Amino acid sequence: MDELENVRLADEGRVRTIWMHRPQRLNAFDGGLVNDLADALAAAEADPEVSVVVLTGSGRAFSTGADLKALAEPRPAQDGPAPGDRSGFDRLLDLLADFPKPLLMAVNGYAVGFGMTMLAFADVVFMSTEAQLRCPFTELGAPTEAGSSYLFRKLLGRQQAAWTLLSSEWITGHQALAMGLAWQLCDPDDVLPVAQDHARRLAAHPVAALAQVKRLLNAHERAELAAAFDREREALAVFVSSFAAPT
Repeated sequence: MDELENVRLADEGRVRTIWMHRPQRLNAFDGGLVNDLADALAAAEADPEVSVVVLTGSGRAFSTGADLKALAEPRPAQDGPAPGDRSGFDRLLDLLADFPKPLLMAVNGYAVGFGMTMLAFADVVFMSTEAQLRCPFTELGAPTEAGSSYLFRKLLGRQQAAWTLLSSEWITGHQALAMGLAWQLCDPDDVLPVAQDHARRLAAHPVAALAQVKRLLNAHERAELAAAFDREREALAVFVSSFAAPT
Protein backbone atom coordinates (compact mmCIF):
# COMPACT_ATOMS: atom_id res chain seq x y z
CA MET A 1 0.00 0.00 0.00
CA ASP A 2 1.05 3.63 -0.42
CA GLU A 3 2.92 5.30 2.44
CA LEU A 4 0.54 7.00 4.85
CA GLU A 5 1.27 10.26 6.64
CA ASN A 6 -0.23 9.44 10.02
CA VAL A 7 0.64 5.77 10.47
CA ARG A 8 3.82 3.71 10.27
CA LEU A 9 3.89 0.07 9.18
CA ALA A 10 6.32 -2.81 9.61
CA ASP A 11 5.99 -6.46 8.61
CA GLU A 12 7.82 -9.35 10.24
CA GLY A 13 6.84 -12.71 8.91
CA ARG A 14 3.05 -12.73 8.84
CA VAL A 15 2.69 -10.06 11.53
CA ARG A 16 2.02 -6.43 10.61
CA THR A 17 2.63 -3.75 13.24
CA ILE A 18 0.76 -0.46 12.80
CA TRP A 19 1.87 2.63 14.72
CA MET A 20 -0.53 5.57 15.05
CA HIS A 21 1.94 8.34 14.28
CA ARG A 22 1.06 11.85 15.41
CA PRO A 23 3.44 11.91 18.38
CA GLN A 24 3.48 15.70 18.58
CA ARG A 25 -0.28 15.52 19.33
CA LEU A 26 -0.05 12.34 21.45
CA ASN A 27 -1.61 10.41 18.53
CA ALA A 28 -4.89 12.28 18.89
CA PHE A 29 -7.32 11.66 16.06
CA ASP A 30 -7.88 14.27 13.39
CA GLY A 31 -9.38 13.45 10.02
CA GLY A 32 -6.01 12.40 8.65
CA LEU A 33 -5.32 9.80 11.34
CA VAL A 34 -8.90 8.49 11.16
CA ASN A 35 -8.60 7.91 7.42
CA ASP A 36 -5.03 6.63 7.46
CA LEU A 37 -5.69 4.12 10.23
CA ALA A 38 -8.83 2.93 8.43
CA ASP A 39 -6.83 2.52 5.21
CA ALA A 40 -4.09 0.63 7.06
CA LEU A 41 -6.56 -1.78 8.66
CA ALA A 42 -8.36 -2.34 5.35
CA ALA A 43 -5.04 -3.08 3.64
CA ALA A 44 -4.01 -5.52 6.38
CA GLU A 45 -7.38 -7.27 6.12
CA ALA A 46 -6.99 -7.68 2.37
CA ASP A 47 -3.32 -8.75 2.38
CA PRO A 48 -3.03 -12.56 2.23
CA GLU A 49 0.50 -12.32 3.65
CA VAL A 50 -0.76 -10.78 6.91
CA SER A 51 -2.19 -13.11 9.55
CA VAL A 52 -2.07 -10.95 12.70
CA VAL A 53 -1.99 -7.19 13.34
CA VAL A 54 -0.46 -5.35 16.29
CA LEU A 55 -1.66 -1.77 16.84
CA THR A 56 0.31 0.67 18.98
CA GLY A 57 1.23 4.35 19.23
CA SER A 58 4.37 6.34 18.52
CA GLY A 59 5.98 8.28 21.35
CA ARG A 60 4.54 8.42 24.84
CA ALA A 61 0.89 7.80 24.03
CA PHE A 62 -1.24 5.07 22.52
CA SER A 63 -3.83 7.71 21.60
CA THR A 64 -5.45 10.59 23.45
CA GLY A 65 -8.69 10.36 21.46
CA ALA A 66 -10.19 13.18 19.43
CA ASP A 67 -7.89 16.10 18.63
CA LEU A 68 -10.04 18.91 20.00
CA LYS A 69 -7.66 21.54 18.65
CA ALA A 70 -8.02 20.16 15.11
CA LEU A 71 -11.79 19.92 15.48
CA ALA A 72 -11.93 23.60 16.45
CA GLU A 73 -9.92 24.80 13.46
CA PRO A 74 -11.96 26.07 10.47
CA ARG A 75 -11.14 24.41 7.17
CA PRO A 76 -11.85 25.72 3.66
CA ALA A 77 -14.47 23.72 1.81
CA GLN A 78 -11.97 22.72 -0.86
CA ASP A 79 -9.82 20.99 1.77
CA GLY A 80 -12.35 18.18 2.05
CA PRO A 81 -14.19 16.85 5.09
CA ALA A 82 -13.58 18.33 8.50
CA PRO A 83 -11.51 16.38 11.06
CA GLY A 84 -14.65 15.16 12.81
CA ASP A 85 -16.28 13.83 9.63
CA ARG A 86 -18.57 11.06 10.83
CA SER A 87 -18.45 9.04 7.63
CA GLY A 88 -14.70 8.54 8.03
CA PHE A 89 -15.04 7.73 11.73
CA ASP A 90 -17.92 5.33 11.07
CA ARG A 91 -15.79 3.51 8.51
CA LEU A 92 -13.01 3.13 11.09
CA LEU A 93 -15.48 1.79 13.67
CA ASP A 94 -16.83 -0.77 11.22
CA LEU A 95 -13.31 -1.91 10.32
CA LEU A 96 -12.44 -2.35 14.00
CA ALA A 97 -15.70 -4.16 14.74
CA ASP A 98 -15.46 -6.48 11.73
CA PHE A 99 -11.69 -6.97 11.48
CA PRO A 100 -11.43 -10.67 10.65
CA LYS A 101 -7.86 -11.37 11.77
CA PRO A 102 -6.45 -11.34 15.31
CA LEU A 103 -5.94 -7.74 16.41
CA LEU A 104 -3.55 -7.20 19.30
CA MET A 105 -3.00 -3.80 20.90
CA ALA A 106 0.15 -2.64 22.71
CA VAL A 107 -0.72 0.29 24.98
CA ASN A 108 2.53 2.15 25.42
CA GLY A 109 1.26 5.20 27.35
CA TYR A 110 -1.79 7.44 27.53
CA ALA A 111 -5.08 6.00 26.23
CA VAL A 112 -7.84 8.59 26.53
CA GLY A 113 -11.36 8.82 25.11
CA PHE A 114 -11.49 6.92 21.83
CA GLY A 115 -7.91 5.86 22.56
CA MET A 116 -9.29 3.91 25.51
CA THR A 117 -12.51 2.81 23.81
CA MET A 118 -10.48 1.23 20.98
CA LEU A 119 -9.10 -1.31 23.43
CA ALA A 120 -12.50 -2.97 23.64
CA PHE A 121 -12.16 -3.91 19.94
CA ALA A 122 -8.88 -5.75 20.53
CA ASP A 123 -8.66 -9.49 20.81
CA VAL A 124 -5.79 -9.20 23.29
CA VAL A 125 -4.39 -6.08 24.99
CA PHE A 126 -0.84 -5.73 26.29
CA MET A 127 -0.28 -2.68 28.46
CA SER A 128 2.64 -0.77 29.91
CA THR A 129 2.82 -0.61 33.68
CA GLU A 130 3.03 3.17 33.21
CA ALA A 131 -0.09 3.43 31.03
CA GLN A 132 -2.79 5.89 32.09
CA LEU A 133 -6.32 5.66 30.76
CA ARG A 134 -9.45 7.77 30.97
CA CYS A 135 -12.86 8.23 29.38
CA PRO A 136 -13.51 11.96 29.96
CA PHE A 137 -16.95 12.09 28.34
CA THR A 138 -18.94 13.33 31.35
CA GLU A 139 -16.27 15.91 32.18
CA LEU A 140 -16.73 17.27 28.66
CA GLY A 141 -20.51 17.10 28.95
CA ALA A 142 -20.56 14.58 26.09
CA PRO A 143 -22.20 11.16 25.64
CA THR A 144 -20.28 7.92 25.18
CA GLU A 145 -18.95 7.01 21.74
CA ALA A 146 -17.73 4.15 19.56
CA GLY A 147 -19.92 1.54 21.20
CA SER A 148 -18.32 2.01 24.62
CA SER A 149 -21.72 1.94 26.37
CA TYR A 150 -22.10 -1.64 25.12
CA LEU A 151 -18.52 -2.86 24.86
CA PHE A 152 -17.40 -1.75 28.33
CA ARG A 153 -20.46 -3.24 29.99
CA LYS A 154 -19.81 -6.56 28.22
CA LEU A 155 -16.08 -6.52 28.92
CA LEU A 156 -15.91 -5.01 32.40
CA GLY A 157 -19.31 -5.73 33.95
CA ARG A 158 -22.12 -3.31 34.78
CA GLN A 159 -20.69 -1.50 37.80
CA GLN A 160 -17.12 -1.21 36.58
CA ALA A 161 -18.33 0.09 33.22
CA ALA A 162 -20.66 2.55 34.94
CA TRP A 163 -17.89 3.99 37.12
CA THR A 164 -15.42 4.16 34.24
CA LEU A 165 -17.84 6.02 31.96
CA LEU A 166 -19.55 8.18 34.59
CA SER A 167 -16.59 9.32 36.67
CA SER A 168 -14.09 10.50 34.01
CA GLU A 169 -11.37 9.43 36.46
CA TRP A 170 -7.91 8.17 35.54
CA ILE A 171 -7.22 4.42 35.50
CA THR A 172 -3.75 2.91 35.93
CA GLY A 173 -2.39 -0.04 34.02
CA HIS A 174 -2.70 -2.21 37.13
CA GLN A 175 -6.35 -1.23 37.52
CA ALA A 176 -6.95 -1.95 33.83
CA LEU A 177 -5.50 -5.44 34.31
CA ALA A 178 -7.67 -6.09 37.36
CA MET A 179 -10.85 -4.93 35.59
CA GLY A 180 -10.21 -7.03 32.49
CA LEU A 181 -9.33 -4.26 30.04
CA ALA A 182 -5.76 -5.57 29.69
CA TRP A 183 -4.60 -9.17 29.42
CA GLN A 184 -0.96 -8.66 30.37
CA LEU A 185 1.12 -5.86 31.92
CA CYS A 186 4.67 -5.29 30.74
CA ASP A 187 7.56 -3.01 31.54
CA PRO A 188 7.35 0.07 29.29
CA ASP A 189 10.21 -1.04 27.02
CA ASP A 190 8.77 -4.54 26.70
CA VAL A 191 5.13 -3.93 25.85
CA LEU A 192 5.53 -3.86 22.07
CA PRO A 193 8.09 -6.71 21.84
CA VAL A 194 5.88 -8.90 24.05
CA ALA A 195 2.82 -8.13 21.93
CA GLN A 196 4.76 -8.89 18.75
CA ASP A 197 6.05 -12.15 20.20
CA HIS A 198 2.50 -13.27 20.98
CA ALA A 199 1.42 -12.15 17.51
CA ARG A 200 4.10 -14.37 15.94
CA ARG A 201 2.86 -17.30 18.01
CA LEU A 202 -0.66 -16.77 16.66
CA ALA A 203 0.62 -16.25 13.12
CA ALA A 204 2.16 -19.74 13.19
CA HIS A 205 -1.39 -21.12 12.85
CA PRO A 206 -3.41 -21.13 9.61
CA VAL A 207 -4.99 -17.72 9.05
CA ALA A 208 -8.28 -19.34 8.00
CA ALA A 209 -8.52 -21.08 11.38
CA LEU A 210 -7.69 -17.87 13.24
CA ALA A 211 -10.36 -15.97 11.32
CA GLN A 212 -12.96 -18.69 11.86
CA VAL A 213 -12.40 -18.80 15.61
CA LYS A 214 -12.56 -15.00 15.83
CA ARG A 215 -15.78 -14.95 13.78
CA LEU A 216 -17.37 -17.50 16.12
CA LEU A 217 -16.25 -15.58 19.20
CA ASN A 218 -17.74 -12.30 17.96
CA ALA A 219 -20.79 -13.39 15.95
CA HIS A 220 -23.29 -13.04 18.78
CA GLU A 221 -22.42 -9.42 19.58
CA ARG A 222 -22.34 -7.65 16.21
CA ALA A 223 -26.06 -6.76 16.12
CA GLU A 224 -25.93 -5.42 19.68
CA LEU A 225 -22.85 -3.36 18.83
CA ALA A 226 -24.54 -1.89 15.75
CA ALA A 227 -27.52 -0.91 17.89
CA ALA A 228 -25.15 0.77 20.37
CA PHE A 229 -23.52 2.71 17.53
CA ASP A 230 -26.97 3.97 16.49
CA ARG A 231 -27.97 4.99 20.02
CA GLU A 232 -24.72 6.85 20.56
CA ARG A 233 -24.99 8.65 17.21
CA GLU A 234 -28.45 9.85 18.23
CA ALA A 235 -27.14 11.04 21.60
CA LEU A 236 -24.22 12.78 19.91
CA ALA A 237 -26.57 14.55 17.50
CA VAL A 238 -28.55 15.92 20.45
CA PHE A 239 -25.31 16.97 22.15
CA VAL A 240 -24.03 18.77 19.04
CA SER A 241 -27.38 20.43 18.34
CA SER A 242 -27.40 21.91 21.84
CA PHE A 243 -24.52 24.21 20.83
CA ALA A 244 -26.56 25.60 17.97
CA ALA A 245 -29.72 26.09 20.01
CA PRO A 246 -30.71 29.73 20.66
CA THR A 247 -30.12 30.95 24.20
